[in-house]
Amino acid sequence: MSFFILGLLLKIAMTVSIVVTASLAVERSGPFIGSLIASLPTAGGAAMIILAFEQSPDFVAQSAVGSVVSNAVCAIFALTYAALAQRRSLAVSIGGAFAIWFCCAALTRLVDWSAGSAALLNAVVFPLAIVAGTRFRAHVAATARVAFTGANLAWRAGVVTFRVIVVTAASAAIGLFASGLFAFFPVAMGSYFVILHPRIGGPATASVAAHVQAPLIGLGLSLLAVHYLAEPLGVWWSYAIGLSIGIGWNALLWGARKFNSAGLLPKP
Repeated sequence: MSFFILGLLLKIAMTVSIVVTASLAVERSGPFIGSLIASLPTAGGAAMIILAFEQSPDFVAQSAVGSVVSNAVCAIFALTYAALAQRRSLAVSIGGAFAIWFCCAALTRLVDWSAGSAALLNAVVFPLAIVAGTRFRAHVAATARVAFTGANLAWRAGVVTFRVIVVTAASAAIGLFASGLFAFFPVAMGSYFVILHPRIGGPATASVAAHVQAPLIGLGLSLLAVHYLAEPLGVWWSYAIGLSIGIGWNALLWGARKFNSAGLLPKP
């Protein structure tokens, strides 16, 4: 029970911090910067930290395979939201995206996954998702600028906290395998869309969802590093290296965008 409470508090703290920061970043810096922040492991990272205290390195390594699979499903989740948010309400857009996530998650249980097959799934899903999301990544100006007021930040934190509690309570009741699959359930990403959609509009929020595809590739690489390194190097070293890979990937994307906007990269 103490580990459950600690894990819940850690998930809430990490997820609230990243979602509120990312929502403010996108309102002031645009969808690309917001997507880099939104792709960082928050609730999933908190779940992995709790696993490090409770389970063996072998368990952590094997659970990372399921997280790699979940990463690909999150890409489909984001693409679904981006497509629906062009013309639909927040309820329809986020509800439809979560429905697709659950359907895809259920289908993943039909396969006996290995690290290689999980990586292959990501290699297939992400190029398709990136191409499909091209028309949603147009720069859409935000329709509202939000001041840094205590009431506004408290409202955002309350929305995210409620979602984390609901998801954590559900995952604790559905068994070990499904709980592992839910470790990277897009609670932070979904909360992020819930906050932004009524503030800046569906198309602008959809642009963030479409931009998040490429940064999520770095998350998949991070999880693969955890799988291969947790046993030989130890869980905490694998986490540190995995996080470095994810941050490095996002820095690479940011640098490439800066060079491209400056006209320093050759045009195709």
